[in-house]
Amino acid sequence: MKYFGLIWRNVWRKKIRTSLTILSVLVAFLLFALLNALGQAMSGGGAMTGAVRLVVIDKVSLINFLPLSHKNKIAQIPGVAVVSQQSWFGGFYQDPKNQFPQFPVVPDEYFALYPEFVMPEEQMEAWKNNRTGAVIGRDLAELYGLKVGDRIPIQSTIFTRKEGGRTWEFDIEGIFDTTDPKGGTALLLFRHDYFAEANTFGDGFVGWYTLRLAEGADPVEVANAIDLQFANSPNETETSTEAAFAASFAKQFGNIALIVTMILGAVFFTLLLVAGNTMSQSVRERIAELAVLKTLGFKDGTVLGIVLTESVLIMAMGGLLGVALGWLAGLAIGSAMAMFVPGGIVVSTEIVLLAVALMIGAGVLAGIFPALKAMRLSIVDALARG
Repeated sequence: MKYFGLIWRNVWRKKIRTSLTILSVLVAFLLFALLNALGQAMSGGGAMTGAVRLVVIDKVSLINFLPLSHKNKIAQIPGVAVVSQQSWFGGFYQDPKNQFPQFPVVPDEYFALYPEFVMPEEQMEAWKNNRTGAVIGRDLAELYGLKVGDRIPIQSTIFTRKEGGRTWEFDIEGIFDTTDPKGGTALLLFRHDYFAEANTFGDGFVGWYTLRLAEGADPVEVANAIDLQFANSPNETETSTEAAFAASFAKQFGNIALIVTMILGAVFFTLLLVAGNTMSQSVRERIAELAVLKTLGFKDGTVLGIVLTESVLIMAMGGLLGVALGWLAGLAIGSAMAMFVPGGIVVSTEIVLLAVALMIGAGVLAGIFPALKAMRLSIVDALARG
């Protein structure tokens, strides 16, 4: 650009003010990238094309249990290779802040569903031989310093033991890893047979079923067949992808899309005020210089363009840094949330393009009034004020 050197010097005229403004923009677009990526992950991805696993839940609500008798009927449907039950245990370790997924499962079936989880065979055998045994992921073991042979108490917020109390103690018989680079292992698995026998309610019922499709099976046909199997029964089902299941889980906490929109609306309104104030101050401080530019032959449209470009440039510098940090943060926290968000938290190309459009739009909105003021500036009045 012909006047880029002039624009760049004007932007950094007040280094501290510009740096603080860029920092504000950076935080706004960091939140924009992360919240939109989280919103997309929790509400999108429901297409079944190419799905490997499907999840079967109660048609009315995820919080309703399904009969254990559904399992054999699902297993007999063509295209189903493996099916197993899971339930949300809802417990914490030592402190209510230490919450992570815990699932009662059938050992062999669960690891057949998730072949990306790998664990030494001797640890698997030890788990299957111990009713109160459990296995944990590598991420969880490293987080709390746990090892094979430890006894871990989990305080359930849902299930009470028949012997009384909600503290369930498990012997750690194994630690598993994942071969999926986007996968997470911050979870605990224990035996469903022990869970069914020891808890005071829910015997004969499970939270949901996860199934792995046979090679070449059409996920849409399999899903429709399962739901048709239980249509008009007391426990109708809804079969979907893991991503759609995660979205259903998220809805239990509220309207994620609305929450994201409200937060970002407040953030960007504040951002416009901050950036607009920065540009107004910048124009007021150099009224005399603008008058000199006009005296030298700079046209009104050129002055308008210079000021608007300054505003957009500040927004772009902070915005691009914010999106880049959002992308890195998504990678960092994606594995920790992999059990809730299949595929991780990804700042997609769509989010980046939308962010760039917002940078330009916000830059124009923040700078338009100071730019119009500079354009309409009278040379005589400006020199007199300067």
